Amino acid sequence: MAATSSTTKPEFPWWLAAALVLALAAALAIASSDLYAQVFATVAKGIGITIFVTAVAFALASALGLGIALMALSGSQWLRQIARFYVEIIRGVPILVLLFWIAFAGAPAFVAAWNALTAPLQSAGLIGELLVRDVSLLWRAIMALTIGYSAFISEVFRAGIQSVERGQIEAAKALGLGRVQRFRLIVFPQAIRTILPPLGNDFVAMVKDSSLVSVLGVADITQIGKVYAAGSFRFFETYSIVAYIYLILTVGLSLALRALEQRLRRQHQE
Repeated sequence: MAATSSTTKPEFPWWLAAALVLALAAALAIASSDLYAQVFATVAKGIGITIFVTAVAFALASALGLGIALMALSGSQWLRQIARFYVEIIRGVPILVLLFWIAFAGAPAFVAAWNALTAPLQSAGLIGELLVRDVSLLWRAIMALTIGYSAFISEVFRAGIQSVERGQIEAAKALGLGRVQRFRLIVFPQAIRTILPPLGNDFVAMVKDSSLVSVLGVADITQIGKVYAAGSFRFFETYSIVAYIYLILTVGLSLALRALEQRLRRQHQE
């Protein structure tokens, strides 16, 4: 039997070529049509809000998720049980339902609790009373995405940290490194290679799920498209442009994250 080569030639990304052709055709259609150009110019005004919501919510969700993951891996049974309770409960609630709950139940409860705790300061005239309308719908949406995604991201961090060989951690202990030093110098640099791919997938998913904030009237891509379509009755053109913009964002991010992942893998092999 003839020996097979240990390396296989990578396949040509025909899917990407087809996607680029479609993207180019759509761009030419937008440039050559006054109607599509007008729709694109209008809907594109929401790109900034979409990126802002996604970036802020993902950063907060990653920080919270890392904290939950560390609780889940701690030596305290109580902390582990609290982390597991949080993850299972939050993952069991749809993002849209969580968005409504945070916006219309959580925010008023937070305002009531804040006013109760700061009542002495309010009586002294040091601070004013906080009202529900003071908590903008934008930040209610960001907090909902943060809480919703933190449960999934915590599992990504937990699995990545557990993938580091126990022997290396024991060797770091033998060298006298403290808990924080072991995590910063030994565990996290190795775990990030395992964490990055699923974390990137969660980021791309959040870009898509950020469209849910439109139900609160936040002026993102979807909301602006919905308002424009309702006023002009150009539903096909408007939602085609909305889908086109989201595809450009998500496919572009996926390719960038894949390139970063391959670069890190090559650096590790070297």
